[in-house]
Order: sequence, then structure tokens, then C-alpha cells
Amino acid sequence: MTEAEARAELGKYRGQIDELDGRILALLNQRAKIAEEIGDVKRSAGLPVVELSRETAVVDNMVARNGGPLTNLSVAVIYRAIMLEMRRIQETRAAQVAKGNE
Repeated sequence: MTEAEARAELGKYRGQIDELDGRILALLNQRAKIAEEIGDVKRSAGLPVVELSRETAVVDNMVARNGGPLTNLSVAVIYRAIMLEMRRIQETRAAQVAKGNE
């Protein structure tokens, strides 16, 4: 394979990754909106933002569904990071509501 052919093929793959990244971002934002709603429900019921048993269940579920090539550890790390950000979104929204800046 020549350098030009390699660059053309890399460009194709990178275009596919760019498309996937856009879809992932849209899904993460959709998940964040739902997390805000969950936070609203928790707040109205006086429940804590952090629910470790639920977070563990989500990670366990995603690891169980993993078919690779990501390792189970990678899936767990990614989902813990996602849930940490969703928790921050809920906490930020709760602080805004408390200040009356909803």
C-alpha cells in the first residue's frame, strides 16, 4: 500500500469515526436530558442524587452486554465516567433550582 492509498483509507475511516462521534454526542446529550429529569424527580421526593446500587447495576449490565473489542474494564471505566457526569448535571441543576435560576 502506498502512502497516498494509506492516507485515503485513513481519511475514510476517520470520516466514519467523525460520524459515530456525532451520534455518540447526540445520545449523550439525550441521556443528560433524561438525567436532569431524574434529578428533578429525586429532588421533589427528597431523594439523594447518588444512588450507588443503581450505578453499579448500570455498569454490570453494560459489561454483561459487551461483545468487544472493548474490554470489560474499558466499558466499566467509560460508564462510570458517563454516570459521574450525569451526577454532576443533576447536582448543577439542583443548585440552580435552589438559587431560583432554573
